[in-house]
Amino acid sequence: MPHVFEYALLRAVPRQERGEFMNVGVIVYCSALGFLAARTHVDGDRLRALDPRLDVEVLESSLEHLASSCAGAVGAGPVSRTTAGQRFRWLTAPRSTIVQTSPAHTGWTEDPSAEVNRLFEALVLPPR
Repeated sequence: MPHVFEYALLRAVPRQERGEFMNVGVIVYCSALGFLAARTHVDGDRLRALDPRLDVEVLESSLEHLASSCAGAVGAGPVSRTTAGQRFRWLTAPRSTIVQTSPAHTGWTEDPSAEVNRLFEALVLPPR
């Protein structure tokens, strides 16, 4: 039986004043199944085309923290004590940092983990 799911893209925004970004991950949330997961990929060479001074290690560290927050890891801080839905809303709230999210989108799925992989390959990885 299909379930409603929500997803948002994670975007690297090296220089907010320019408004340029690159998709570096996806977050998928399915309330009915209590599912929340993130998958990320940083292509430093492509991102340095937007900003040669970009600190890729800081970006990767931010994404790792975001993924651990998504998973509810204890080391993720207070957000780890919230529900999956609360974490999804917190993670997708608008912010002015190097990592931003797209608006949330919805769909139907029988397998949210498969949606993570499908969206990751279609929207995050470089075109083949």
